Amino acid sequence: MVEIPDKLIDSKGKRLDGRTAGQMRDYKITANVLNNADGSALIQWGNNRILVGVRGPRECLPRHMANPYRAVIKCKYNMCPFASPHEHGRSGPSRRSHELSKVIREALENVVILEKFPNSEIDVFIEVLSSDGGTRCASLTAASVALADAGIPMKDLIQSVAPGMVEDKVVLDLNYIEDSAGGADMAVGMTHNDKDVVLFQMEGHMSKKDMEQAFDLVKKASDEIRVEQVRALKEAYSNKTGCTGLNF
Repeated sequence: MVEIPDKLIDSKGKRLDGRTAGQMRDYKITANVLNNADGSALIQWGNNRILVGVRGPRECLPRHMANPYRAVIKCKYNMCPFASPHEHGRSGPSRRSHELSKVIREALENVVILEKFPNSEIDVFIEVLSSDGGTRCASLTAASVALADAGIPMKDLIQSVAPGMVEDKVVLDLNYIEDSAGGADMAVGMTHNDKDVVLFQMEGHMSKKDMEQAFDLVKKASDEIRVEQVRALKEAYSNKTGCTGLNF
């Protein structure tokens, strides 16, 4: 169990890692990092390190799962055994990994133009290499970039971040210690252009006023994350020699 400090926000309004209430952790996205994937992205978000690979569209197997009118998205979220000292110390699927695979897949289904690829499947593989809270949001953000890198038509990119309550204050982008402190937290994913919410999961209780403040922070963060997503894609394709980044 992680030890929770007595104070998570000091008298000057600074959190344990020095951030203000509405400040995200540092993050960077690198697109086109895997040689043998159709699309890929690496996201570094605070102490999170998450790698996403995309294959497809390709023939849907087994064939009885194929849809004659649209493609099928298959998503696999996996946290490596060494990703966190606090949890997930074993390999293989878990109840949590199944849940997050499902919610990320459902969010992506809202933006991918699946009707262009009947009887096909699009596979999204998510590997969490290092975890420090907010992995579902970082994974969804990176998966959008990996799908775009694969050249799959999308209505928009998704940006995702988790606000919550820490010591009765609304804060943005909870890390693991803040998330474990027992206050409310919610994972939100939205599109940039229309601000459509495609992911919403919440634990705990927030007042209407606090929730409105949290969504205002998410909307502002969405604009900032979008800039980084676009930068990552442009940088990858400004390199005419092909794969960048990890070069696996």
